[in-house]
Amino acid sequence: MEQITPTIAPPRAAKAPVTGQTTESLGSVTKRLSSELMTLMMSSSPGISAFPKSDANLFEWVGTIEGPSGTIYAGLTYKISINFPANYPYAAPTIKFDSPCYHPNVDINSGAICLDILQDKWSAVYSVQTILLSLQSLLGEPNNASPLNPDAARIWDTPQEFKTQVMRYYRPIDA
Repeated sequence: MEQITPTIAPPRAAKAPVTGQTTESLGSVTKRLSSELMTLMMSSSPGISAFPKSDANLFEWVGTIEGPSGTIYAGLTYKISINFPANYPYAAPTIKFDSPCYHPNVDINSGAICLDILQDKWSAVYSVQTILLSLQSLLGEPNNASPLNPDAARIWDTPQEFKTQVMRYYRPIDA
């Protein structure tokens, strides 16, 4: 009598909830984010920081951006949130200001940011550090041709009036 040996199919890669990404691809994203976190922590870039909100989720970060010296935003610090998609770095993270930020390229109500490298000019070569530095630079050098806040764009060239509006909305970050 012939003996039959049951065959067991090899396990499939588990699907991530909602996103449809494999555990393997999520692992490579996690590795990239871990590497970027380490690079950011070791960097000497002044005025920017970001880290995961919790140890349990590497895809949601919180960060701060200090206004560059010599700009209307000097001495001010803004809180931002960063959400990474499952296919990062091939797709840009979603970043928004959590602190109210009166700026031509920031929606004062939602915190949405109009910055080309976060939309149509995104590239996988960008990192959290380069994004934060770009956002910090944007504070002092807005793109008034593409404003999310037309009122801010209109008064940008009137520094005293602009600074009054910045301070009207600014809220210091709680420690």
